[in-house]
Amino acid sequence: MGRISIEHMTKRFGETVAVDDLSLEIADSEFLVLVGPSGCGKSTTLRCLAGLETPTEGDIYIAGDHMNYRVPQNRDIAMVFQDYALYPHMTVRQNIRFGLEEEEGYTKAERNDRVEQIAGTLGISDLLDRKPDELSGGQQQRVALGRAIVRDPEVFLMDEPLSNLDAKLRADMRTELQQLQNEFDVTTVYVTHNQTEAMTMSDRIAVMNDGELQQVGPPLELYHEPANRFVAGFIGEPMMNFVEGRNEDGTFVGTYVEYPFDGDIRQSVQGTDDVVLGVRPEDLEVESAEGTDPADLGGHEFLMNVSVVEPHGDQNVLHLNHPEDTDEEDLLHALTSGTNIFEAGETVVVSIDPNDVHVFDARTGDALHNRSVEPEAEVTNV
Repeated sequence: MGRISIEHMTKRFGETVAVDDLSLEIADSEFLVLVGPSGCGKSTTLRCLAGLETPTEGDIYIAGDHMNYRVPQNRDIAMVFQDYALYPHMTVRQNIRFGLEEEEGYTKAERNDRVEQIAGTLGISDLLDRKPDELSGGQQQRVALGRAIVRDPEVFLMDEPLSNLDAKLRADMRTELQQLQNEFDVTTVYVTHNQTEAMTMSDRIAVMNDGELQQVGPPLELYHEPANRFVAGFIGEPMMNFVEGRNEDGTFVGTYVEYPFDGDIRQSVQGTDDVVLGVRPEDLEVESAEGTDPADLGGHEFLMNVSVVEPHGDQNVLHLNHPEDTDEEDLLHALTSGTNIFEAGETVVVSIDPNDVHVFDARTGDALHNRSVEPEAEVTNV
């Protein structure tokens, strides 16, 4: 069983705290992604799991066994690195088989059969007699995966294994990694700073910042119910809009925005004066302001100017500022359909539905209120 328990783990390098009192449970066969900005402690956590670093404090258990002082080769783990770390003088066959050299209980024929089996699974059977410098980046990545998989470990540890690939190949490999993880049913801890990889590949995401665990949960939970402003801003592309202001008798008052809170939000923010209004770009409704009388706008509607339009084909990202802002700083970013054509310099009406609003404590960053999430409709067979 590949269950992992990290209990109050701290790792210091001199006076620098790389990981601070981390506690995390990873279930058997789970695909957990550790995500966060550079220097947040995610790779240090992975290196402690691998036995390449020893925790300063706390404990690590894999399959119930204490791992703090166990050498890497005795942890029943396999690690895939960012740079593949293939042996250039060995063929693909030899590189993959190398993972079995220290394993007891295999005959030479069984080792060769195992290599052939893994190569077939990875679609590289025709490459077994080539050397790494004859392979593309994606092929080298498959060889590195093969060397890890061939040992049939309890746990896979992956440190940004796709970062050296181009965008198209990275997307293809994301799918392949998920299929492999499902096929081999092995616990996987995957480190990345790419939140798209985290959202699309994981069973759960653990978000770290400054060595501390910010939130752990399923991808959609972190997207719709972030625990704090950091998680809300890190998960999602384009990132969530944040507008700072004050809670004045149930109304959000910012520099250019006044937004009346409805009953549920009003109760959530009661007693907190300095707040941050959050709304995801795709939750902003944008319409042309042509023929609109500002006096007719409701409390949840605002006039904005389009400063920049970023066309992506299927969608457009609009950079919006307020007509009264002489510095013309972007206040909001909106995500609209690619068929909705807006021009830079155009005045638009922006609507924010109360059900789509997040509110954070400006002092602590903690979430006071998250947007409403409609339950999924029940699917029945007819």
